[in-house]
Amino acid sequence: MITTLTETTKLWNKTLARVKEILKDNSSFECFLSNTYIYKIEGNTIVIATNSATGKAVIEQKYLKLLQDVVSDFVDGSYKISVALEEEIKTEPVKVSTARSEVQASDDVVFFSDALVKPELTFNNFVVGEFNKDAHKAALYVAKNGGMVFNPLFIYSHSGLGKTHLLHAIGNEIKASRMPDAKILYITANNFVEEYIKYVKAEKNRQTLKDFFKGVDVLLLDDVQFLSGKVNTEEMFFYVYQDMINAGKRIIITSDRQPNELKGIEDRLITRFTQGLTVKINEPDIDTSVEILKSKLVQANMDLEKFDANVIYFVAEKFSRDVRELEGAVQSLLFSYLSLGEDEKFTIDVAIKAISSIKGGKNIANQLSEQKIINTVADYYNLTPSQITGQVRTGQISLARHIAMYLIRKHLDVPLKKIGNMFGGKDHTTVMNGISKVDKELKTNEQLQKAIAELEDRLQK
Repeated sequence: MITTLTETTKLWNKTLARVKEILKDNSSFECFLSNTYIYKIEGNTIVIATNSATGKAVIEQKYLKLLQDVVSDFVDGSYKISVALEEEIKTEPVKVSTARSEVQASDDVVFFSDALVKPELTFNNFVVGEFNKDAHKAALYVAKNGGMVFNPLFIYSHSGLGKTHLLHAIGNEIKASRMPDAKILYITANNFVEEYIKYVKAEKNRQTLKDFFKGVDVLLLDDVQFLSGKVNTEEMFFYVYQDMINAGKRIIITSDRQPNELKGIEDRLITRFTQGLTVKINEPDIDTSVEILKSKLVQANMDLEKFDANVIYFVAEKFSRDVRELEGAVQSLLFSYLSLGEDEKFTIDVAIKAISSIKGGKNIANQLSEQKIINTVADYYNLTPSQITGQVRTGQISLARHIAMYLIRKHLDVPLKKIGNMFGGKDHTTVMNGISKVDKELKTNEQLQKAIAELEDRLQK
């Protein structure tokens, strides 16, 4: 009978490790399986969670039987596996890490494990832009320097902008460069709450939470806002926090809001959070989102050369406000990418179909004004959208390209730089010259006037 967090952690870690050995396609494992976790166990059903609708569909279609067969090797009895979409889970789950090592135990008393620091989340693969450079600089400083400076480090932002990545990066950097033998603990506030409840229920009677944390050198606490309203748990955390600070231990905390805006958390904790350094991660700009997307596509073993020039910019723009949604989009793109023929290109139409089923991509057809113009111009001149946004400069293609730029600028007032990115990364001067040519020709060229009028009529339909 599987009943504890420790048992589910061990079970899913071993299951994923075995599945990864069996599968030859490592990119599929990383995209669709590596971030799954056991949400709950009901009777003989193990419910695992994933963060994307595409991932859910792929697991159910391709990997469900394999997962069930592997699980049966590690447990007594017969268990079925079902897949839940994370966004549909109403209560915040306690995530089970896909850590590479076993959870530490002492006389059957287990609290947490420093194996929860994920080795793949490092500073090397954290994309830095204007929106997050202060948080990155602070995190790197804390990771490379000891002492009590910036202690605690408090990082806040909206969901999905890289706070958790920075926590793991700090832990990995400390292990690699400064304190290889340090006990580094990554936990969520929900992890702490669950362990405290078990402790109160006397499920653990040989070691207290306070005793456990005396052996922790670096605490990486994610989503502290979930301590809100849990008075007794807050009190335990206060004493753990104070003991670590007094002992010169390092604490890094993340939240979805700055300390003074945390509701339902004691003032004495908020005061201590503000004694260190507080930094914010803003929403990413489009250029950084493009770089983040490119990085994730490469990590998923996708060849950027197979993508039409405007696809990456388009997807990055649609998901630039939430890196988690961007990761979900990458999984959807990968699913479509795997079915491409050797000489096929990943076009904008393929991208639209791939991401339309995920949360951030719903109703996407209504958001495609720029692409609708490109498609309409392409159809009018019997071209493909990729020809218009590509690099070929033959007469008719070049004319169609300039007309598309002109219409986008006229009807949507899109910045020249953004238009250039949609057309293969052209600089704003090239775009401006193309638009000016059309504008000038329209004054005397009746054939062009007729074409523009017909195109604008089609765009209204």
